[in-house]
Amino acid sequence: MHLLEEISKGESKCLEFKEMLPKSESIVKTVIAFSNTNGGKLIIGVNDTRQIVGLKQDLDVPELKDKLVSIIYDNSYPNIIPEIYTSNIDGKIIMIVEVFRGNLLPYYLKKKGRENGVYIRIGATNRKASRDNISELERQRRNISFDEEISYNDDLDSMDFSPLEAKFKEIGKKINLEKLMNLKLVKEENGKLHPTNALLILLGEYENCVMKCSRFKGKTMDVFIDKKEYRGDLFFQIEKAENFIKNNIKLRGEVKGLQRTDTYEIPIEAIREALVNAVVHRDYVNMGRDVKVGIYDDILNIVSPGSFPSTITQQDILEGRSEIRNNVIARVFKELNYIEQWGTGIKRIKSSCVNRGLKEPLIREMGDFVDVLIYREMPESAGKVPESAGKVPKGHVDLTEQEKTILSYLKSNNKITSKKVESLFGIKERRARQIIKDMVDKKLISLKDRGKNRYYE
Repeated sequence: MHLLEEISKGESKCLEFKEMLPKSESIVKTVIAFSNTNGGKLIIGVNDTRQIVGLKQDLDVPELKDKLVSIIYDNSYPNIIPEIYTSNIDGKIIMIVEVFRGNLLPYYLKKKGRENGVYIRIGATNRKASRDNISELERQRRNISFDEEISYNDDLDSMDFSPLEAKFKEIGKKINLEKLMNLKLVKEENGKLHPTNALLILLGEYENCVMKCSRFKGKTMDVFIDKKEYRGDLFFQIEKAENFIKNNIKLRGEVKGLQRTDTYEIPIEAIREALVNAVVHRDYVNMGRDVKVGIYDDILNIVSPGSFPSTITQQDILEGRSEIRNNVIARVFKELNYIEQWGTGIKRIKSSCVNRGLKEPLIREMGDFVDVLIYREMPESAGKVPESAGKVPKGHVDLTEQEKTILSYLKSNNKITSKKVESLFGIKERRARQIIKDMVDKKLISLKDRGKNRYYE
């Protein structure tokens, strides 16, 4: 992608702007976050509004390059050596610090140590890695997934395998100990058999193995019409969630000759594929998060914990590139024919909806979760070229990546404080208040308490 096109898209998981040379620690944090995530570019000479301002004329560019290399190398561990170069855009010089994903994960700020100095990239921000994040980076270095690891605290003999047995029976196969071991649902260590995390997840044993389904009145979350919470094995959850969706969307009947055909307004293929993706590819490490299904008058919304895997971007996903977070769970679902072919699921969701005459679904990474929007109704203007084509519509608001992250946070948490904004982005109070003020001015959020405990919705 051309550099100007990248800049025009704004800050992201792989791109950060600085108007002028930031402090050494800020540079190193960004470089470390890129190295631990998906790589990226830090561009110096571009401001927060994507305007190219360029470096100061009196800067010695070769000396600045050497200085940056030294700062990054000396303050990161394992040592990171970025690629640094300049570009002349309309007579203005910008400097690009390009970093590639490392293979010696996790990288950290040397002076803070491994426990407190690891940073990762979430949306367009650098975030201090939690203990779970650090463990996941270690697994990535060893090329294993969380679901492959042994769960030593659980007794294999006390587990109910009937959900798995039933599913394999449906396709004419039997599940036995040999099969469980081949699928890495069970592992042997020191002569003793142990379940892996994948087996516990599939059977719904972990507290975050839950799917919460809600039907809202209108197009907001203000009023519930119906709400259900499904626990149990993943196959049961998918079946129940699918039925919940069917019960809350329109069913159309068509008579041809003596035959009546009933079709749902949203293709069943798209619903199933989205639900399977949500349980197969979600992040199970964080025990405090679950899959949420929301049905509104205009959309079906499925939210699953965890951003896209670190090695790929949203563009990669949309182009069909497949990267599996949960190796064992994905293998089991493939074996049971829930997954037809790697990397085709999103394309099937989109094509099935478009072929039905619906607006193309939106599948996006929002901070540290994945948001799927499947539209229920065809816009009246579909297929028509409006007179205002090419113009910015009235009421249209361009969102910065930080604003998108805050709105995503509010979607799950209902309210936010300026302190929370500071911690989300690792910024100072003054900058947090400016972001909030801009969002209030755009009427994206509103102040709800003017006292000591002020917050925004």
